[in-house]
Amino acid sequence: MLAEIITIGDEILIGQIVDTNSAWMGVELNKIGVKVKQITSISDEAEHIISALEEAQKRADIILITGGLGPTKDDVTKITLSKYFNMPLKLDEATLAHVKQFFEKLNRPMIEANVKQAEVPDGCTVIMNKNGTAPCMWFEHHGKIIVSMPGVPFEMKYLMTDEIIPRIQQRFQMPFIVHQNILTAGLGESFLAEQIADIEEALPSHIKLAYLPKLGQVRLRLSATGDNEVALLAEVAFHTNRIVERVDKYVVLTEDLPFEKAILNLMSKHGLTLSLAESCTGGYLSHLFTQHPGSSAVFQGGGVTYSNALKQSVLGVKEETLAKFGAVSEQTASEMALGALVNFNTDYAIAITGIAGPDGGSEQKPVGTVWIAVASKNGVKAKLYQFASQRLQNIERSAMAAMMMLFLQLKQDLSV
Repeated sequence: MLAEIITIGDEILIGQIVDTNSAWMGVELNKIGVKVKQITSISDEAEHIISALEEAQKRADIILITGGLGPTKDDVTKITLSKYFNMPLKLDEATLAHVKQFFEKLNRPMIEANVKQAEVPDGCTVIMNKNGTAPCMWFEHHGKIIVSMPGVPFEMKYLMTDEIIPRIQQRFQMPFIVHQNILTAGLGESFLAEQIADIEEALPSHIKLAYLPKLGQVRLRLSATGDNEVALLAEVAFHTNRIVERVDKYVVLTEDLPFEKAILNLMSKHGLTLSLAESCTGGYLSHLFTQHPGSSAVFQGGGVTYSNALKQSVLGVKEETLAKFGAVSEQTASEMALGALVNFNTDYAIAITGIAGPDGGSEQKPVGTVWIAVASKNGVKAKLYQFASQRLQNIERSAMAAMMMLFLQLKQDLSV
C-alpha cells in the first residue's frame, strides 16, 4: 500500500516554517505497513493543487493533503477540491454546530469567514476536527483515497491518530514492516559499506539496508516487509547480528534512539550522573541531553565557560596552565573536566575546548582544533581532534566526538 503526502502553503516553500507534518506522518504510516512514495510541497494555487493531486494518483493509493483550509482568501484547498471532484460546496450542519461551539468556548464572536469553514464539498465524508474549526474531508476517486486535513500540527496529528489511520486499517489488509537500527560511529559511510558489502549483497529481496549518515556517525536501518511478523523479526535479527559482528568496534547501539538518549539510558540504569564544561560548543551538548524527558536523573548541569576568566573561577583551571599551554590544549581540557567533576559533584564530566571558527585559529592551532576530555573517579582522558573550517559543523562534530569518548569510557568501566 503506497501513500503520497502533499503539503500546501507558500510559508513552507519560502522557508518560513519547516514541514514537520510529513516526517511525523511518514513514521505513523510506516507503523501500519503503508509506504510513503513521495512528499510534495506546493503553493496555495489551484492549478498547482490539481496538478499535484493528479500526479499523486498515478503513484499512490492514498493521498494525504495538509494545509490551505483556513478562513482567509489565500486558503484555496477546499474550493479547489470542490471543483476538481465536481462536488458543489454545501453547509454541513454538524460542522457548523461544532464551529459555533468552538467560538462559544473561546467567548469570541463568529464572522462570516468562520461560518464558511462549515462548507464542505457535497459528496465527501466529513470527519470532525475536535481540535479546530476546519473539518477534515475524505474523498474516494477511481479507487484512490484522498484526505484533506488542516496543516496545524496538533490538529493534523489528532485526525491522523484517531480517525485516518484507523479507517485505513479497517479498509485495507496491510503487510508487516519491521525495522532494525544499528548506530555506528568512527567509520565513514563508504568504508562501512565496503566492510559489509557481502552481507548486504546476500540480503533477500524483501529486506532492504539503508545508510543514514550524519556528522560523525552512520545509522544503518534494516527494513523487512511481509505477511509473517514473527518470521520477519527473526530474519532481521539474524542479519543484524551478522553486521554487528563484522563491525563490532564501531557499533554504538542497536536501538532507534539518538546517541545522547542511549547514553542517558545507560547512565540512568547504573545510577550515574554527568556534568559538562563547554567552551567552543557554547551549550550545544547540554541542549542535546536536556531535550529528552527524564534527563535530570543523569545530567546535573554544567558551565559554558567561554572566557579564560570563567574557566578559572567556575572550573578551577590554573592561571599558569592557560598562560603556558593556552585555552585550547590537553592540559586545559583535562583541568576543565576535573573541575566540573569536583565542583558539580558528578560521576562523569566532559570538557570541550577548541576553535570553532571561522576565525581565531593560528598556524599551530588552526580552526577546527578541538580538545575533549572525559573525567571520572578513575582519572581523566583527553583527545585532540582536527575538524574543518565550518563553525556549525565543528560544533556538531565536537559534541558527537565528546559523546563517543564518554560512551567508550562507560563501556570500559561498566564492561557492557
